[in-house]
Amino acid sequence: MPRFQPPCMPSSRRVFVSSLPRAGKTTALIDAYLLDGRGSLPQLVAALLEEAPPSDAVRPFYEGIRVLGPRTPELALLALRLVVAGRRADDASVRRLRALVECVRSGGPEADAARREYAFELEGSTDGR
Repeated sequence: MPRFQPPCMPSSRRVFVSSLPRAGKTTALIDAYLLDGRGSLPQLVAALLEEAPPSDAVRPFYEGIRVLGPRTPELALLALRLVVAGRRADDASVRRLRALVECVRSGGPEADAARREYAFELEGSTDGR
């Protein structure tokens, strides 16, 4: 059984692949909404749907967002964010990202570390933006 990894601590296992081309706007929009609370879900959905999906890999996510509109669950946004970053959107990865987002939103003493870990999990960056 794997050892529990606290959500605000670095994980020991990472596999990086390159992120999708043309994904910069998508990642910025999702990150601003999830981490900083900028905008509303309807605004995010509208902004995402203004442009074509950055690749065929995310087309099913965009179709789901189009159908669900402002009822799109945050878990779907987290899964989309993982796929855009070239990661697998399996249950464990989505749960981990969700825990990091919750830690950032809490604003507690671990929020900055969680923001850096979120960025590192997705892009290998530590700046959190």
